[in-house]
Amino acid sequence: MTTPDADTLRHLIAERADAQHAFLAELVKVPSDNPPGDCAPHAARAAELLEGLGHVVERHVVPAERVKAAGMISVTNLIVRHRFGDGPVIALNAHGDVVPPGEGWTRDPFGAEVVDGRMYGRGVAVSKSDFATYAFALDALKRSGLPLKGTVELHFTYDEEIGGEVGPGWILEQGITKPDYAVSAGFTYGVVVGHNGCLHLEVEVNGKSAHAALPFTGIDALEAANHILTALYAYRGTLKDKVSEVAGIGSPQLTVGLISGGINTNVVPDRVTFRLDRRIVPDESPEAVEAEVRKVISDAASAFPKARVEVRRILLARPLVPSEGTKVLSSVLCRNASAVTGETVKETGVPIYTDARLYSEAGVPVVLYGAGPHTIEEANGHRADENLLLSDLDKATLVIALTLRDLLA
Repeated sequence: MTTPDADTLRHLIAERADAQHAFLAELVKVPSDNPPGDCAPHAARAAELLEGLGHVVERHVVPAERVKAAGMISVTNLIVRHRFGDGPVIALNAHGDVVPPGEGWTRDPFGAEVVDGRMYGRGVAVSKSDFATYAFALDALKRSGLPLKGTVELHFTYDEEIGGEVGPGWILEQGITKPDYAVSAGFTYGVVVGHNGCLHLEVEVNGKSAHAALPFTGIDALEAANHILTALYAYRGTLKDKVSEVAGIGSPQLTVGLISGGINTNVVPDRVTFRLDRRIVPDESPEAVEAEVRKVISDAASAFPKARVEVRRILLARPLVPSEGTKVLSSVLCRNASAVTGETVKETGVPIYTDARLYSEAGVPVVLYGAGPHTIEEANGHRADENLLLSDLDKATLVIALTLRDLLA
Protein backbone atom coordinates (compact mmCIF):
# COMPACT_ATOMS: atom_id res chain seq x y z
CA MET A 1 0.00 0.00 0.00
CA THR A 2 2.08 2.92 -1.28
CA THR A 3 -0.49 5.36 -2.64
CA PRO A 4 -0.02 8.99 -1.59
CA ASP A 5 -3.39 9.00 0.23
CA ALA A 6 -2.48 5.90 2.21
CA ASP A 7 0.93 7.25 3.12
CA THR A 8 -0.63 10.53 4.23
CA LEU A 9 -3.17 8.80 6.47
CA ARG A 10 -0.56 6.43 7.88
CA HIS A 11 1.65 9.38 8.79
CA LEU A 12 -1.20 11.37 10.35
CA ILE A 13 -2.31 8.41 12.49
CA ALA A 14 1.24 7.56 13.59
CA GLU A 15 1.78 11.20 14.50
CA ARG A 16 -0.90 10.95 17.19
CA ALA A 17 -0.44 7.31 18.23
CA ASP A 18 0.71 8.20 21.74
CA ALA A 19 -2.24 10.55 22.15
CA GLN A 20 -4.58 7.80 20.95
CA HIS A 21 -3.20 5.32 23.47
CA ALA A 22 -3.59 7.91 26.25
CA PHE A 23 -7.17 8.59 25.07
CA LEU A 24 -7.99 4.88 25.38
CA ALA A 25 -6.36 4.68 28.81
CA GLU A 26 -8.58 7.48 30.09
CA LEU A 27 -11.68 5.61 28.89
CA VAL A 28 -10.57 2.42 30.63
CA LYS A 29 -9.95 4.25 33.91
CA VAL A 30 -13.61 5.31 34.21
CA PRO A 31 -15.83 2.36 35.25
CA SER A 32 -18.95 1.75 33.18
CA ASP A 33 -20.08 -1.65 34.44
CA ASN A 34 -23.44 -2.86 33.15
CA PRO A 35 -25.00 -4.00 35.43
CA PRO A 36 -25.60 -1.77 37.30
CA GLY A 37 -25.56 0.44 34.21
CA ASP A 38 -24.78 3.90 35.59
CA CYS A 39 -23.00 4.96 32.41
CA ALA A 40 -23.59 8.73 32.17
CA PRO A 41 -20.31 9.54 34.01
CA HIS A 42 -18.32 7.59 31.42
CA ALA A 43 -20.15 9.36 28.59
CA ALA A 44 -19.30 12.71 30.18
CA ARG A 45 -15.59 11.84 30.28
CA ALA A 46 -15.65 10.44 26.74
CA ALA A 47 -17.31 13.62 25.46
CA GLU A 48 -14.59 15.73 27.09
CA LEU A 49 -11.87 13.65 25.45
CA LEU A 50 -13.57 13.80 22.04
CA GLU A 51 -13.94 17.57 22.30
CA GLY A 52 -10.28 17.79 23.25
CA LEU A 53 -9.54 16.11 19.95
CA GLY A 54 -11.52 18.78 18.12
CA HIS A 55 -14.74 16.84 17.52
CA VAL A 56 -18.16 18.41 18.09
CA VAL A 57 -20.10 16.12 20.41
CA GLU A 58 -23.88 15.75 20.72
CA ARG A 59 -25.07 14.40 24.08
CA HIS A 60 -28.36 12.50 23.80
CA VAL A 61 -29.73 11.68 27.26
CA VAL A 62 -32.16 8.76 27.23
CA PRO A 63 -35.28 9.48 29.35
CA ALA A 64 -35.05 8.07 32.88
CA GLU A 65 -38.18 5.93 32.59
CA ARG A 66 -36.88 4.28 29.41
CA VAL A 67 -33.50 3.64 31.04
CA LYS A 68 -35.12 2.17 34.16
CA ALA A 69 -37.32 -0.11 32.04
CA ALA A 70 -34.15 -1.42 30.39
CA GLY A 71 -32.70 -2.25 33.80
CA MET A 72 -30.10 0.54 33.87
CA ILE A 73 -29.48 3.70 35.90
CA SER A 74 -28.29 6.29 33.37
CA VAL A 75 -27.52 6.43 29.65
CA THR A 76 -26.17 9.29 27.56
CA ASN A 77 -25.47 8.36 23.95
CA LEU A 78 -22.84 10.41 22.13
CA ILE A 79 -22.87 11.34 18.45
CA VAL A 80 -20.14 13.11 16.48
CA ARG A 81 -20.97 14.20 12.91
CA HIS A 82 -18.50 15.54 10.38
CA ARG A 83 -19.69 16.48 6.91
CA PHE A 84 -17.09 16.48 4.15
CA GLY A 85 -19.62 17.17 1.39
CA ASP A 86 -22.62 15.67 -0.36
CA GLY A 87 -22.58 11.88 -0.23
CA PRO A 88 -23.41 8.86 1.91
CA VAL A 89 -23.61 8.92 5.70
CA ILE A 90 -21.41 6.29 7.32
CA ALA A 91 -21.86 5.55 11.02
CA LEU A 92 -19.18 4.00 13.21
CA ASN A 93 -20.61 2.51 16.41
CA ALA A 94 -18.87 1.31 19.57
CA HIS A 95 -20.24 0.71 23.06
CA GLY A 96 -18.80 2.05 26.28
CA ASP A 97 -20.67 -0.16 28.73
CA VAL A 98 -18.80 -3.25 29.93
CA VAL A 99 -19.42 -6.38 31.96
CA PRO A 100 -18.26 -6.09 35.60
CA PRO A 101 -14.58 -7.05 36.09
CA GLY A 102 -15.21 -10.17 38.17
CA GLU A 103 -12.42 -12.09 39.93
CA GLY A 104 -9.04 -13.39 38.85
CA TRP A 105 -7.32 -10.23 37.63
CA THR A 106 -3.55 -9.96 37.96
CA ARG A 107 -3.65 -6.27 37.03
CA ASP A 108 -5.93 -3.39 38.01
CA PRO A 109 -9.02 -3.69 35.76
CA PHE A 110 -9.23 0.11 35.71
CA GLY A 111 -5.50 0.79 35.62
CA ALA A 112 -4.93 0.78 31.84
CA GLU A 113 -1.47 -0.60 32.53
CA VAL A 114 0.70 -1.21 29.45
CA VAL A 115 3.03 -4.22 29.55
CA ASP A 116 4.99 -5.43 26.52
CA GLY A 117 2.86 -3.38 24.17
CA ARG A 118 -0.46 -4.57 25.62
CA MET A 119 -2.90 -2.41 27.56
CA TYR A 120 -4.85 -4.20 30.29
CA GLY A 121 -8.26 -3.24 31.64
CA ARG A 122 -11.96 -3.98 31.52
CA GLY A 123 -13.37 -2.82 28.22
CA VAL A 124 -9.99 -2.15 26.62
CA ALA A 125 -10.88 -4.58 23.82
CA VAL A 126 -14.69 -4.79 24.09
CA SER A 127 -15.17 -2.10 23.03
CA LYS A 128 -13.68 1.11 24.42
CA SER A 129 -10.80 0.52 22.01
CA ASP A 130 -13.05 1.41 19.11
CA PHE A 131 -13.96 4.76 20.62
CA ALA A 132 -10.28 5.43 19.97
CA THR A 133 -10.18 3.61 16.61
CA TYR A 134 -13.03 5.58 15.13
CA ALA A 135 -12.26 8.95 16.75
CA PHE A 136 -8.66 8.99 15.56
CA ALA A 137 -9.49 7.63 12.08
CA LEU A 138 -11.91 10.54 11.65
CA ASP A 139 -9.31 12.91 13.10
CA ALA A 140 -6.77 11.81 10.48
CA LEU A 141 -9.30 12.25 7.65
CA LYS A 142 -10.19 15.75 8.86
CA ARG A 143 -6.53 16.73 8.90
CA SER A 144 -5.71 15.06 5.57
CA GLY A 145 -7.42 17.57 3.30
CA LEU A 146 -8.54 14.74 1.01
CA PRO A 147 -11.47 15.63 -1.31
CA LEU A 148 -14.16 13.48 0.31
CA LYS A 149 -17.91 13.52 -0.26
CA GLY A 150 -20.26 12.43 2.49
CA THR A 151 -20.59 12.42 6.26
CA VAL A 152 -18.97 10.35 9.00
CA GLU A 153 -20.89 9.85 12.24
CA LEU A 154 -19.47 8.38 15.43
CA HIS A 155 -22.12 6.64 17.54
CA PHE A 156 -20.86 5.93 21.05
CA THR A 157 -23.59 4.12 22.98
CA TYR A 158 -23.94 2.48 26.38
CA ASP A 159 -26.17 -0.58 26.53
CA GLU A 160 -24.73 -3.29 24.27
CA GLU A 161 -24.26 -5.63 27.23
CA ILE A 162 -28.03 -5.74 27.76
CA GLY A 163 -29.17 -5.71 24.14
CA GLY A 164 -28.80 -2.24 22.65
CA GLU A 165 -32.39 -1.04 22.88
CA VAL A 166 -31.55 2.27 24.59
CA GLY A 167 -28.34 2.72 22.62
CA PRO A 168 -28.45 2.21 18.84
CA GLY A 169 -32.07 1.09 19.12
CA TRP A 170 -33.09 4.39 20.71
CA ILE A 171 -31.13 6.78 18.48
CA LEU A 172 -32.44 5.03 15.36
CA GLU A 173 -36.00 4.90 16.68
CA GLN A 174 -35.93 8.60 17.56
CA GLY A 175 -34.70 9.56 14.09
CA ILE A 176 -31.57 11.13 15.55
CA THR A 177 -29.56 9.35 12.87
CA LYS A 178 -30.30 7.82 9.47
CA PRO A 179 -27.02 6.41 8.15
CA ASP A 180 -26.59 4.75 4.79
CA TYR A 181 -23.99 2.30 6.13
CA ALA A 182 -22.69 1.33 9.56
CA VAL A 183 -19.60 -0.31 11.01
CA SER A 184 -19.75 -1.65 14.55
CA ALA A 185 -16.95 -2.57 16.93
CA GLY A 186 -15.01 -5.69 16.00
CA PHE A 187 -11.49 -7.07 15.66
CA THR A 188 -8.59 -6.32 13.31
CA TYR A 189 -8.22 -9.65 11.54
CA GLY A 190 -11.76 -10.42 10.40
CA VAL A 191 -14.76 -8.60 8.95
CA VAL A 192 -17.90 -9.90 10.61
CA VAL A 193 -20.90 -10.04 8.28
CA GLY A 194 -23.16 -12.28 10.38
CA HIS A 195 -23.74 -13.21 13.99
CA ASN A 196 -26.16 -15.09 16.17
CA GLY A 197 -29.39 -13.83 17.56
CA CYS A 198 -30.53 -14.73 21.05
CA LEU A 199 -33.74 -15.74 22.81
CA HIS A 200 -34.01 -15.38 26.58
CA LEU A 201 -37.02 -17.01 28.25
CA GLU A 202 -37.97 -17.10 31.92
CA VAL A 203 -39.84 -20.23 32.99
CA GLU A 204 -41.78 -20.13 36.25
CA VAL A 205 -43.11 -23.40 37.67
CA ASN A 206 -45.71 -23.01 40.43
CA GLY A 207 -46.76 -25.87 42.69
CA LYS A 208 -47.98 -26.10 46.27
CA SER A 209 -45.85 -26.19 49.42
CA ALA A 210 -46.16 -29.03 51.93
CA HIS A 211 -44.30 -30.45 54.90
CA ALA A 212 -41.41 -32.67 53.82
CA ALA A 213 -42.86 -35.44 56.02
CA LEU A 214 -45.99 -35.41 53.84
CA PRO A 215 -44.75 -34.44 50.35
CA PHE A 216 -47.69 -36.10 48.63
CA THR A 217 -49.97 -33.37 50.04
CA GLY A 218 -48.19 -30.72 47.97
CA ILE A 219 -47.27 -30.15 44.36
CA ASP A 220 -43.50 -30.30 43.90
CA ALA A 221 -42.51 -27.43 41.64
CA LEU A 222 -38.91 -28.62 41.52
CA GLU A 223 -39.90 -32.07 40.32
CA ALA A 224 -41.87 -30.53 37.47
CA ALA A 225 -39.05 -28.08 36.71
CA ASN A 226 -36.56 -30.94 36.67
CA HIS A 227 -38.66 -32.75 34.07
CA ILE A 228 -38.79 -29.62 31.92
CA LEU A 229 -35.05 -29.09 32.27
CA THR A 230 -34.38 -32.69 31.27
CA ALA A 231 -36.44 -32.13 28.12
CA LEU A 232 -34.59 -28.91 27.34
CA TYR A 233 -31.20 -30.59 27.70
CA ALA A 234 -32.34 -33.41 25.43
CA TYR A 235 -33.45 -30.78 22.92
CA ARG A 236 -30.05 -29.11 23.23
CA GLY A 237 -28.44 -32.35 22.11
CA THR A 238 -30.28 -32.14 18.77
CA LEU A 239 -28.97 -28.67 17.93
CA LYS A 240 -25.49 -29.85 16.96
CA ASP A 241 -26.90 -31.07 13.65
CA LYS A 242 -27.97 -27.53 12.62
CA VAL A 243 -24.73 -25.99 11.36
CA SER A 244 -24.94 -22.45 9.99
CA GLU A 245 -23.80 -21.78 6.44
CA VAL A 246 -22.08 -18.61 7.71
CA ALA A 247 -18.43 -19.37 8.47
CA GLY A 248 -17.49 -19.00 12.13
CA ILE A 249 -21.01 -19.43 13.52
CA GLY A 250 -21.34 -23.17 14.07
CA SER A 251 -24.50 -24.62 15.60
CA PRO A 252 -27.24 -23.10 17.77
CA GLN A 253 -26.68 -23.38 21.52
CA LEU A 254 -28.89 -23.56 24.60
CA THR A 255 -27.89 -22.76 28.17
CA VAL A 256 -29.88 -22.60 31.38
CA GLY A 257 -27.92 -19.94 33.21
CA LEU A 258 -30.04 -18.94 36.18
CA ILE A 259 -32.28 -20.88 38.58
CA SER A 260 -33.93 -20.12 41.92
CA GLY A 261 -36.70 -21.45 44.13
CA GLY A 262 -37.74 -23.32 47.22
CA ILE A 263 -38.53 -22.23 50.76
CA ASN A 264 -36.47 -24.46 53.05
CA THR A 265 -34.87 -27.89 53.13
CA ASN A 266 -37.88 -29.42 54.88
CA VAL A 267 -40.56 -27.89 52.65
CA VAL A 268 -41.83 -29.09 49.28
CA PRO A 269 -40.86 -26.24 46.91
CA ASP A 270 -43.85 -24.26 45.75
CA ARG A 271 -42.09 -22.24 43.05
CA VAL A 272 -39.02 -22.66 40.85
CA THR A 273 -37.87 -20.11 38.25
CA PHE A 274 -35.14 -20.48 35.68
CA ARG A 275 -33.93 -18.55 32.66
CA LEU A 276 -32.59 -19.99 29.44
CA ASP A 277 -30.49 -18.61 26.62
CA ARG A 278 -31.07 -20.03 23.13
CA ARG A 279 -28.66 -18.75 20.48
CA ILE A 280 -30.22 -18.32 17.04
CA VAL A 281 -28.00 -18.81 13.98
CA PRO A 282 -28.51 -16.54 10.93
CA ASP A 283 -30.12 -19.41 9.00
CA GLU A 284 -33.01 -19.69 11.51
CA SER A 285 -36.24 -17.76 11.95
CA PRO A 286 -36.36 -16.21 15.45
CA GLU A 287 -40.14 -16.69 15.63
CA ALA A 288 -39.84 -20.35 14.68
CA VAL A 289 -37.11 -20.88 17.27
CA GLU A 290 -39.21 -19.35 20.05
CA ALA A 291 -42.20 -21.50 19.08
CA GLU A 292 -39.95 -24.58 19.06
CA VAL A 293 -38.55 -23.93 22.53
CA ARG A 294 -41.96 -23.11 23.98
CA LYS A 295 -43.28 -26.40 22.61
CA VAL A 296 -40.49 -28.38 24.28
CA ILE A 297 -41.42 -26.71 27.57
CA SER A 298 -45.19 -27.19 27.23
CA ASP A 299 -44.86 -30.82 26.15
CA ALA A 300 -42.71 -31.58 29.18
CA ALA A 301 -44.98 -29.62 31.51
CA SER A 302 -47.98 -31.66 30.43
CA ALA A 303 -46.62 -34.57 32.48
CA PHE A 304 -47.37 -32.48 35.60
CA PRO A 305 -50.88 -31.11 35.02
CA LYS A 306 -51.29 -29.91 38.61
CA ALA A 307 -48.29 -27.58 38.32
CA ARG A 308 -48.79 -24.21 36.66
CA VAL A 309 -46.07 -23.24 34.19
CA GLU A 310 -45.65 -19.72 32.83
CA VAL A 311 -43.14 -18.74 30.14
CA ARG A 312 -42.11 -15.10 29.64
CA ARG A 313 -39.94 -13.70 26.90
CA ILE A 314 -37.13 -11.54 28.31
CA LEU A 315 -35.22 -10.89 25.08
CA LEU A 316 -35.47 -11.69 21.40
CA ALA A 317 -32.41 -10.39 19.58
CA ARG A 318 -32.46 -11.14 15.88
CA PRO A 319 -29.35 -12.52 14.20
CA LEU A 320 -27.26 -10.40 11.89
CA VAL A 321 -27.77 -11.89 8.44
CA PRO A 322 -25.34 -11.23 5.55
CA SER A 323 -26.95 -9.26 2.73
CA GLU A 324 -26.11 -7.69 -0.60
CA GLY A 325 -25.75 -4.31 1.11
CA THR A 326 -23.01 -5.53 3.43
CA LYS A 327 -20.83 -6.56 0.49
CA VAL A 328 -20.07 -2.91 -0.26
CA LEU A 329 -18.59 -2.51 3.20
CA SER A 330 -16.99 -5.92 3.60
CA SER A 331 -15.16 -5.90 0.27
CA VAL A 332 -13.51 -2.54 0.99
CA LEU A 333 -12.68 -3.46 4.57
CA CYS A 334 -11.23 -6.85 3.62
CA ARG A 335 -9.04 -5.27 0.95
CA ASN A 336 -7.69 -2.56 3.23
CA ALA A 337 -7.30 -4.82 6.26
CA SER A 338 -5.36 -7.39 4.22
CA ALA A 339 -3.02 -4.67 2.95
CA VAL A 340 -2.43 -3.14 6.40
CA THR A 341 -2.05 -6.36 8.39
CA GLY A 342 -0.16 -8.35 5.79
CA GLU A 343 -2.65 -11.19 6.25
CA THR A 344 -5.61 -12.34 4.20
CA VAL A 345 -8.56 -10.84 6.05
CA LYS A 346 -11.86 -12.47 5.13
CA GLU A 347 -15.55 -12.21 5.86
CA THR A 348 -16.61 -14.28 8.84
CA GLY A 349 -19.35 -14.77 11.41
CA VAL A 350 -19.28 -14.89 15.20
CA PRO A 351 -21.50 -16.90 17.58
CA ILE A 352 -22.11 -13.95 19.90
CA TYR A 353 -24.80 -11.33 19.35
CA THR A 354 -24.28 -7.58 19.25
CA ASP A 355 -26.27 -4.39 18.86
CA ALA A 356 -25.09 -4.17 15.24
CA ARG A 357 -28.25 -6.12 14.47
CA LEU A 358 -30.30 -3.03 15.33
CA TYR A 359 -28.80 -1.13 12.40
CA SER A 360 -29.62 -4.08 10.16
CA GLU A 361 -33.21 -4.19 11.45
CA ALA A 362 -33.48 -0.47 10.60
CA GLY A 363 -32.45 -1.25 7.02
CA VAL A 364 -28.84 -0.08 7.38
CA PRO A 365 -26.16 -2.41 5.94
CA VAL A 366 -23.72 -3.13 8.77
CA VAL A 367 -20.56 -5.13 9.41
CA LEU A 368 -18.27 -5.39 12.43
CA TYR A 369 -14.66 -4.22 12.30
CA GLY A 370 -12.36 -2.59 14.84
CA ALA A 371 -9.33 -3.12 17.05
CA GLY A 372 -8.43 -6.51 18.48
CA PRO A 373 -6.79 -9.90 17.93
CA HIS A 374 -7.85 -12.84 15.79
CA THR A 375 -10.34 -14.14 18.39
CA ILE A 376 -12.18 -12.76 21.41
CA GLU A 377 -10.50 -15.46 23.53
CA GLU A 378 -7.08 -13.95 22.81
CA ALA A 379 -8.28 -10.61 24.17
CA ASN A 380 -9.80 -12.20 27.30
CA GLY A 381 -13.00 -10.38 26.42
CA HIS A 382 -15.48 -10.58 29.33
CA ARG A 383 -12.76 -12.36 31.36
CA ALA A 384 -10.01 -11.41 33.80
CA ASP A 385 -6.96 -9.61 32.37
CA GLU A 386 -8.77 -8.32 29.27
CA ASN A 387 -6.11 -6.76 27.07
CA LEU A 388 -5.38 -5.17 23.72
CA LEU A 389 -2.19 -5.20 21.68
CA LEU A 390 -1.74 -1.52 20.90
CA SER A 391 -0.29 -2.31 17.49
CA ASP A 392 -3.67 -3.83 16.59
CA LEU A 393 -5.31 -0.53 17.56
CA ASP A 394 -2.89 1.30 15.27
CA LYS A 395 -3.61 -1.07 12.36
CA ALA A 396 -7.38 -0.95 12.77
CA THR A 397 -7.35 2.84 12.87
CA LEU A 398 -5.54 2.98 9.53
CA VAL A 399 -7.90 0.39 8.02
CA ILE A 400 -10.96 2.39 9.07
CA ALA A 401 -9.47 5.63 7.75
CA LEU A 402 -8.64 4.04 4.40
CA THR A 403 -12.09 2.46 4.17
CA LEU A 404 -13.82 5.78 4.85
CA ARG A 405 -11.61 7.39 2.23
CA ASP A 406 -12.66 4.76 -0.32
CA LEU A 407 -16.36 4.95 0.52
CA LEU A 408 -16.43 8.76 0.48
CA ALA A 409 -14.18 9.28 -2.54
